[in-house]
Amino acid sequence: MRIAWGGAANPEANRTIADFVASHIAGCERGFADFTTMGVRENDALVAGVVFHNYAPEAGVIELSAASTSKRWLTRPVLRAMFGYPFDEIGCQMVVLRVSERNAGMIAIAERFGFSPHRIPRLRGRAEAEIIFTLTDNDWRAHPANQR
Repeated sequence: MRIAWGGAANPEANRTIADFVASHIAGCERGFADFTTMGVRENDALVAGVVFHNYAPEAGVIELSAASTSKRWLTRPVLRAMFGYPFDEIGCQMVVLRVSERNAGMIAIAERFGFSPHRIPRLRGRAEAEIIFTLTDNDWRAHPANQR
């Protein structure tokens, strides 16, 4: 697995990764605005992407959206890069992840990495709740993935 960054320095990769993520998330047809991305490549193919968006620097909060076609993408180096960007590089104190109540796979991943769930009924429409997951910098730094 190889990490590839988008962002202002690489706008073509930034758009490609964001489009990949949006195409794999139901209800994300409008895509993203004002974002930075991180991709994960395997054998020169993009197999996962993370979009960092809705950044609120005054609150130290950023949202992330992620998608993958591989179950093997969440390696320790990928996790460190994925959370290093918001917590270490831009100084966020919390990351937010929005997940459909129907996305059992992503819910399990979020819970495994220490996110706290907050279920909001009807946030994805009349018949579907959304879970707002939050992860603070303190909780992330205390997570076993960061222990050597």
